[in-house]
Amino acid sequence: MKLRTRIALTFILIIAIPLILTIMSFTVIRAFLNSGDLSFSDGQSMQDVIQNADGIYSELLAQKKQNETLLGDADFLQGIQEEMGKGTTFLFVRRGETILYSGNEALSERLLPMLPKYGQMSLTIDTGIWFDAEEVYIRQIDFADRAGNPCSLFVAAKGNNIISRRLVIDMLVAIIVILVVTSIALTAWINRGIYEPVKKLNEAMKSIRNGDYDYVLDSDEEGEIGDLFRNYEDMRMQLKESAREKSEQEQKNRELISNISHDLKTPITSIKGYVEGIMDGVADTPEKMDRYIRTIYNKASDMDNLINELTTYSSVENDRIPYKFLRINVADYFGDCKEEVGMDLEARGIDFHYSNFAPPDTVIIADPEQMKKVINNIISNSVKYMDKPRGVIEMRILDEVDSVRMEIEDNGKGIAQKDLDKIFERFYRTDASRNSAQGGSGIGLSIVKKIIEDHGGYIWATSREGEGTCMHFVLRKYQEMGGTPS
Repeated sequence: MKLRTRIALTFILIIAIPLILTIMSFTVIRAFLNSGDLSFSDGQSMQDVIQNADGIYSELLAQKKQNETLLGDADFLQGIQEEMGKGTTFLFVRRGETILYSGNEALSERLLPMLPKYGQMSLTIDTGIWFDAEEVYIRQIDFADRAGNPCSLFVAAKGNNIISRRLVIDMLVAIIVILVVTSIALTAWINRGIYEPVKKLNEAMKSIRNGDYDYVLDSDEEGEIGDLFRNYEDMRMQLKESAREKSEQEQKNRELISNISHDLKTPITSIKGYVEGIMDGVADTPEKMDRYIRTIYNKASDMDNLINELTTYSSVENDRIPYKFLRINVADYFGDCKEEVGMDLEARGIDFHYSNFAPPDTVIIADPEQMKKVINNIISNSVKYMDKPRGVIEMRILDEVDSVRMEIEDNGKGIAQKDLDKIFERFYRTDASRNSAQGGSGIGLSIVKKIIEDHGGYIWATSREGEGTCMHFVLRKYQEMGGTPS
């Protein structure tokens, strides 16, 4: 239930429940009072009630003058009482301290101790007694019965049954009980519908504050409370996932630092060793000196590549790779790459083959510097995992109508099928054990994928263990349609 609906319903119930219960209480109290006293007057005023009692009194007074003994006759009195009906007026007869006849036994019993004695009340029509305690108007006619015993006939009229003190007290008690019951019921309802859910949510938020993301809030509630619980669950799951990712990232960062430390230490150690050899005169021939210097250069190049990887990785992490997109002729650009890469691979004793099957005027939109990083990363990865005595790397450019596909294939150790879909993940390494020949930070191919995707292309790999690996990436051609580049 929506909170606004709950509040509106509470407002209605605060009015409706006391009103309904008051009416029910009034009806019950009225029935109870009528069972013991008189029925309620049908809209009669106080004056009407008194005039009616005085009229009956006058008739009975006239009857006394004719035959007063009839005033003690129960049948006679019952006949008059029935003619009056069950209303606010009734008759009763007293002899001594005994009631011989009564049209309302309960009320006449209560009035008996308060009534005037025989002969104490005037017989003038204007004389009557008002009993405040019972709110009853009394007229008295003294007479003698057939045996000559002194008796008194009383005409009694209930002055105001509707606003009697007893009724007011009973209704006051009933209203207090109704208000207490209503307050308890509504408080319990609001407590169950609002306070308890808020209390649960407060406990859940404390758990979140303390880093416990497993405190689940299940609720079938509708409306704002249900939405609040579901939003908490969404937040909890996102925070839990963020905490998991943060933990994994921290673990990967630790691994990265460890990997970098190892990868820097290895070439530095080699460089120190070869420099010491030169200083000690070990490289005593031109051939040895050339080999030592070439090795030092290669190790320094490896360190430079690693530092470049880290710089690019930092840009990738902050999503701030500095792109400068230009229109690039495929044949010219990759022809230059072939020269640069070929020289480096030749120095490492690896054969490099280049083929371009795209039309000479093929143009792409790319950042030359970032695309060079893609080529260098892929090729350095091939070199790193080369295990053949004579390494071979081929670079092919294929035409695919609206795009061009670059393939860089090697004859290295290959990649297992189970690892093939994971090699572009950050920090993923296929070699579980590290050694100087196959070190690496595990971020190179993830950087390659990021750059290719930022160019609007896509990349994948195919491989066979023991035979080699081929990296494929596709970039869209730049085309002009109707003079407008696309």
